[in-house]
Amino acid sequence: MRKEYKTIREVVGPLMLVEGVEGVKFDELVEIEQANGELRFGKVLEINGDKAMVQLFEGSQGLRISDSKARFLGHGIQLGVSPDMLGRVFDGMGRPIDNGPAIIPEKQLDINGSPLNPAARDYPAEFIQTGISAIDGLNTLVRGQKLPVFSGSGLPHANLAAQIARQAQVRGSNEPFAVVFGAVGITFEEADFFISDFRRTGAIERAVLFMNLANDPAVERIATPRMAITCAEYLAYELGMHVLVILTDITNYAEALREVSAARKEVPGRRGYPGYLYTDLATLYERAGRIKGKPGSITQIPILSMPEDDKTHPIPDLTGYITEGQIILSRELLRKGVTPPIDVLPSLSRLKDKGIGRDKTREDHADTMNQLFAAYARGKDAKELAVILGDAALSDTDKLYAKFADEFERKYVSQGYNTNRTIEETLDLGWQLLSILPRTELKRIRDEYLDRYLPKQNAEEE
Repeated sequence: MRKEYKTIREVVGPLMLVEGVEGVKFDELVEIEQANGELRFGKVLEINGDKAMVQLFEGSQGLRISDSKARFLGHGIQLGVSPDMLGRVFDGMGRPIDNGPAIIPEKQLDINGSPLNPAARDYPAEFIQTGISAIDGLNTLVRGQKLPVFSGSGLPHANLAAQIARQAQVRGSNEPFAVVFGAVGITFEEADFFISDFRRTGAIERAVLFMNLANDPAVERIATPRMAITCAEYLAYELGMHVLVILTDITNYAEALREVSAARKEVPGRRGYPGYLYTDLATLYERAGRIKGKPGSITQIPILSMPEDDKTHPIPDLTGYITEGQIILSRELLRKGVTPPIDVLPSLSRLKDKGIGRDKTREDHADTMNQLFAAYARGKDAKELAVILGDAALSDTDKLYAKFADEFERKYVSQGYNTNRTIEETLDLGWQLLSILPRTELKRIRDEYLDRYLPKQNAEEE
């Protein structure tokens, strides 16, 4: 039993000062008991001599410090884990909110995780099929990768997140696959959309959901993504599952971090965010990956809405440094009716070359991917030229490229949120679109693949 202290001296906002403490550790969990038996929780933010600064999870409203006592529990925030978590919905602190029975944990895990030896990491190499052509065909997701989605206010990242969670699978293997979904600071409507979508489609059977709502305390927001990743680590490394972790919205997490930092009167960094934002985000993202000798893996898709659609804002900027690429959603494509509005040219998956090719997707994948990128970029240039100089200024070849760009957006990128394409369907669709162009323009594809895969009518025209 830990020692109790009745030496609570001061409460300012969510912060509380306890004096005369000894043997207390940073990040330790604190239980505050009031005279009427009501319990509140907090964690140790700072220790200075015999003084401990405690951050309250539920805030300090109605807390009477004169007759309250603080109990230091000797460990950080923990999550009780068990195989029974699959198919369940929890709040941001890991408590069930789906009217189901309480989880009987097999073990308690610290949500800050254990340090991982970098030499024990295995290189991401296996393809994950999301069923979305713009990702599978052009910015391929690989098992063990961190691939964020950069969105903006009002863009349909929630629909995209639900679609990926519903459709994602590791092909050609019967290995167990799970989705851990961590929602940070979302509205009740969004939470209801995710939960009902998972239940309607049956995806909940292989999923664990952690829901932190916008009206929950800021400190809980900081714990939620760590709860989700801790659950994923248990499923991956203890139960041998392939786990896809989807976190939305990282911007809300960073805002909570800024709020807590301001309450602690820390020196602010860029745009008021704490100077350790990079380090803090890395403690989340770097928990993805594969470990040598373990069958399981953790793949992360963090979703963040860029304030004012600004890619240079600290949150997307620092996220881009830590992760292996990004999927960018475009407001312009959304206005054109393209769903999902994935802007493939600035999007990037740095590990895509490792997850494609013979025995992984198909031998022609790399060549067609490069050709589609090049043709779409030239088609967009041709369309911009036509806006300035008129269609008459375009050569016949430029007009074909402009037509290709339109068809590419309409058929390849725009597939709706309920279409689940196999990688073969995506690659075949790419070939159909490339057949708009003369064979002489397809310079990035080897002749053997052109002979084998290019639709015949195009080959006959030559």
